[in-house]
Amino acid sequence: MSAAALAGASALIVLVLWLAHTGERWVWIIDNANLALHEAGHPLAGLVSERLAVYGGTLAQLAFPLAATASFWVRRHPASFALCVVWTGENLFNIATYMADARTMRLPLVGGLDPALAHDWNEIFFRWGLLRWDTAIAFLVRMLAWAGILGGWGWLAWRWWQDRAAQG
Repeated sequence: MSAAALAGASALIVLVLWLAHTGERWVWIIDNANLALHEAGHPLAGLVSERLAVYGGTLAQLAFPLAATASFWVRRHPASFALCVVWTGENLFNIATYMADARTMRLPLVGGLDPALAHDWNEIFFRWGLLRWDTAIAFLVRMLAWAGILGGWGWLAWRWWQDRAAQG
């Protein structure tokens, strides 16, 4: 892997982290795709069971970046693999935000839906008796996101170092 690939991927990772933690906390191209995947997941899971529809959003939202991550791993594309790990982690930031809102239900929902009737994580945590733990679980998911992103970035730097050592 070239130094240019490491530098480019690193710049993109820093940009994603900066956008995910400033202003509206929205990484435009990634989060619009994540939202579309999330919303598409509800009816897809609903085809199996109406009770599963609430889980479909988050599952679909994670399935696509994880599939891309696995694909790039198999193809041995280290920069693309690391960037997909970052995509997954950035996705987890948004999921954690949604989880943390389960009790307060202040986030606006797509299409102006009433959060009291359509908040995924309120329903999920309520079903499992975990509603009072929404912010604690969200914190753990946020830490998992950070660990994944920093781990992916660190792995990419290590991989670059290994390739550099092998060449000379």
